Amino acid sequence: MLGGWPDQAMSRTVDLFMALPPLILALLALSVTGTSLVTLTLVAAFLAALRVFRLSRALGLDLATRDFVDIARLRGEGTLRIAACEILPNAAGPLIAEAGLRFVFAFLFVASLSFLGLGVQPPMADWGGMVRENAGALNYGGIAPLVPAAAIALLAISVNLLGDRAAGGRTGR
Repeated sequence: MLGGWPDQAMSRTVDLFMALPPLILALLALSVTGTSLVTLTLVAAFLAALRVFRLSRALGLDLATRDFVDIARLRGEGTLRIAACEILPNAAGPLIAEAGLRFVFAFLFVASLSFLGLGVQPPMADWGGMVRENAGALNYGGIAPLVPAAAIALLAISVNLLGDRAAGGRTGR
């Protein structure tokens, strides 16, 4: 189908960025542009998009070699119709499950940056910042930092369960 040098160029660019640790990329971007909410969102979205690109490409390449795609080609369907009617519905399940994972990883990433003092800045609230502000209570047996940490864990589990449920049985033919 499609591919060639544009596919190779995008794949190598994504591989280059994925070879660097996400925290280092985020610290670099935040040091250059500042710690605004827009910057945090864009950095988290960029880092998540790298993984989604790799998964989407792998799913597309795998599904493009299946028999039902060959049958659609033999019926005379065009590339866009095959992508929309054959490949996308079969890739939907893994992509929905991946969307849940990417949301959780982006949320944890922003929370960890907030814990380090580089994420969401006061007066806006963030669970990572709440853990940082109350970390001293652990020395005295307080549970204050455990409450936002438990909320982060509960959110992560809930979103993953919802993503798996929404993906349902749509994990390919």
